[in-house]
Amino acid sequence: MTTHLFPFRFDPVLRPLLALLGVRPSTAWVRVDGDALTVRFGPWRLRTERANVVDTETTGPYRWWRVVGPRLSAADLGVTFGSSTATGLCVRFARPVPALLPGGRPRHPGLTVTVDDPAALARALAVPPGG
Repeated sequence: MTTHLFPFRFDPVLRPLLALLGVRPSTAWVRVDGDALTVRFGPWRLRTERANVVDTETTGPYRWWRVVGPRLSAADLGVTFGSSTATGLCVRFARPVPALLPGGRPRHPGLTVTVDDPAALARALAVPPGG
């Protein structure tokens, strides 16, 4: 079973603000293994089975005020963990998952992450679970 770890890309100008939230390069990453997708973004966490991932799409660039930090989309309840305005990867789920608040609500149908290499993360998620 192969494990892939994807660090977040940090825009230098956003680093001080994110550090105030507890989000630093050492506390922000995406891990894909044979069975799960796990995201840590400072104190925030998201974990779901790989089989729950149905699609990915590269997105961006973004305006800083629309991407920095943990964000909830009012349009579709998707969650963003953002540390860069360059590019990110939107991951869609078959079953919505919790991430932002304790207690499991709201549940998010999608996740956007601003990792260093969105294309590599998309490739890792495209491999069948357990593969």
